[in-house]
Amino acid sequence: MTTNLKPEERLDDLQVNGYEIIQHPGKFCFGMDAVLLSNFARVKKGERVLDLGTGTGIIPILLTAKTEGEKFVGLEIQEDSADMARRSVAHNHLEDKVEIVNGDIKEAAGIFGPVSFDVITTNPPYMIGHHGIENSADTKAIARHEVLCTLDDILRESARVLKPRGRFYMVHRPFRLAEILSKMVSAGIEPKRMRMVHPFIDKEPNMVLIEGMRGANSRMTVEKPLIVYKEVGIYSDELLGEYGLK
Repeated sequence: MTTNLKPEERLDDLQVNGYEIIQHPGKFCFGMDAVLLSNFARVKKGERVLDLGTGTGIIPILLTAKTEGEKFVGLEIQEDSADMARRSVAHNHLEDKVEIVNGDIKEAAGIFGPVSFDVITTNPPYMIGHHGIENSADTKAIARHEVLCTLDDILRESARVLKPRGRFYMVHRPFRLAEILSKMVSAGIEPKRMRMVHPFIDKEPNMVLIEGMRGANSRMTVEKPLIVYKEVGIYSDELLGEYGLK
């Protein structure tokens, strides 16, 4: 396959279905969190999925390989990232399954209409406010800090866009867990499943995977922790097994 790479861009192998993704090393590139979220999310045959803040389209592209969903839409406010995502979709010949929309998460319900998706995924900015940001227009700052949207924006629009009993999947940081769960409930998205991710077995978790459901009853399952590395530079057998890499 060939694609139209711009200066400094590269093609990265996603190690599934022969898919590759276009990334710019000077801008924000996907990490382990996006990969873990794509594995945690449950998408049924024929369902429509919206990825909020899709970046370069990593989650919709991975979900086409891992699930039987019918349609995957990525919403991204940064035009450069949306352009890379569209070119990655075309490069992998996924135009019939994946659509990238350049737009604002805060306007998602207006863009797509209410109750229009079965599933929402999101790998949102983790950090509150502008602390440590030198340039609030910087691609990496926007991806990591709540510069252009907040957790409240994401949950509000998700509740509007999801169908009744539609599912919401998010990866975030454990230090904000109390806030996340309380705001999910307030938005009408009931937390249903959670899994902590630890870098090593003796280290505290640095990621949390959460599933919610619009309009569901209150009952949540806490899954066993996922340990990423068994030693420095070597993935755990559990991680390799879950991702079919053994």
